[in-house]
Amino acid sequence: MAMDARDIESMIKEAIPDAQVTIQDLAGDGNHYSATVISESFRGKSRVQQHQLVYQSLKGQMGGVLHALALQTGVPE
Repeated sequence: MAMDARDIESMIKEAIPDAQVTIQDLAGDGNHYSATVISESFRGKSRVQQHQLVYQSLKGQMGGVLHALALQTGVPE
């Protein structure tokens, strides 16, 4: 079962309301995505902590419905 890019974006924005989210379907199969998430709430957090926040927002979908997510995070310039 595949996951829609809009669902991924919606879940991230629900958990991180100020996030700027860009999702790309890397393989066209709904299972392999790239996400860029920019949020002020990431300021002062390590890259690992930022990624953990994003993964938590996906509510356990990683490794199941969502097979792979290449993730880039950062704070606004």
